[in-house]
Amino acid sequence: MPQLDGTTAAGPKRAARDLRIDAFRGLLLVMIFIDHVPGNWYENLTLRNLGFSDAAESFFVMSGMATGLAYSAGLSPISATGLWAGIAPIWKRAWVLYLTHIFLTIAGIAIFAYSAEAFGLTQLLTKNNLRQVFQNTQAAMVGIVTLGHQIGYVNILPAYSVLLFAAPIAILIGKRSPIVLLALSVFLWFCAGLFRLNIPAYPNSGGWFFNPFAWQLIFVIGLLTGMALRDGKRFVPKTKLLFALASGWLLFVLAWRYVPVLGPELNHGMAKLSSYGLPFHITSHDKTYLPMLRLLHVLALVYVVSCLPIFTRMAEHALAKPLCLLGRHGLLIFSAGALLSLAGQATFAYFKGVAIVPWIFIPFGVLTLWATAWVADWKRRASA
Repeated sequence: MPQLDGTTAAGPKRAARDLRIDAFRGLLLVMIFIDHVPGNWYENLTLRNLGFSDAAESFFVMSGMATGLAYSAGLSPISATGLWAGIAPIWKRAWVLYLTHIFLTIAGIAIFAYSAEAFGLTQLLTKNNLRQVFQNTQAAMVGIVTLGHQIGYVNILPAYSVLLFAAPIAILIGKRSPIVLLALSVFLWFCAGLFRLNIPAYPNSGGWFFNPFAWQLIFVIGLLTGMALRDGKRFVPKTKLLFALASGWLLFVLAWRYVPVLGPELNHGMAKLSSYGLPFHITSHDKTYLPMLRLLHVLALVYVVSCLPIFTRMAEHALAKPLCLLGRHGLLIFSAGALLSLAGQATFAYFKGVAIVPWIFIPFGVLTLWATAWVADWKRRASA
């Protein structure tokens, strides 16, 4: 998750901080935590209920924006400090993401292993892609270190790390021609879906759940947006036509999801188009290859939010400060949320059938995330 703690690479002074980025990033982190503890009522309040995409897609866009804001100014082939001075901080961050992923994976395995050992919850040992860890340990360990084996709910950072590793090339191309970078990104996304390009999993068959070849598109769009924001511009301009199209699509998707007759008919129509030979990433709802329906939904959502002044005022309101605090410490809060979500899954399994537990655990978890961010912020202020 590139530079989610608000620090910057060496380079010119950044533009004034956009509180919308912090606030919405914090909100997305809360939603990710809630969605990663299945079986709680609060899931009805998260982004995935509004359409085809969920908090993960929006977070990829936000992470691309964070990368563009944090690193683009320090990365230039004619920089006085040299090209490597701009590349090194990005690759260092990618390495931090890799190490964080390994830690979260081992900690997640330990949470479920302890739950099975101490409380007899042996069913947890086969959940979340853990079967290989306990039944084929040697191969699974190789897979974990090489990122080929990723356990469920802790499998988003590898894609971020790979994309961040490739970010210097993307930034250099984007500085020279944003349209060329966007065209290359769209082409790669289309080929990934058409030819099922993915990084292989190991020891399981198949590929990564968050396929970098597909998900790079919304990361790149976020990157170009962040690069433009740093210069005080918009990558995609505000126009009445685009706003109407984006808003109309969001409303149409809501109807698709919730109007009883419309949804099945549209799904049947997409299946029919698929039978005629249209590529599956155009007609399906698959998450791995970021199909067109998910892609258009998240892009429309981000565009509408960016155009409405009310969201700027909401982000600047005092009530949004806790979310901004969470957003300023994104990697830390994501990591804490990942561990809390796995602990929550074990807790729900232990107290299965006790209805009050999910109602209590989720607010407790969110409060814990806020407290973690507050301590991190306090330490930062103290050291400064």
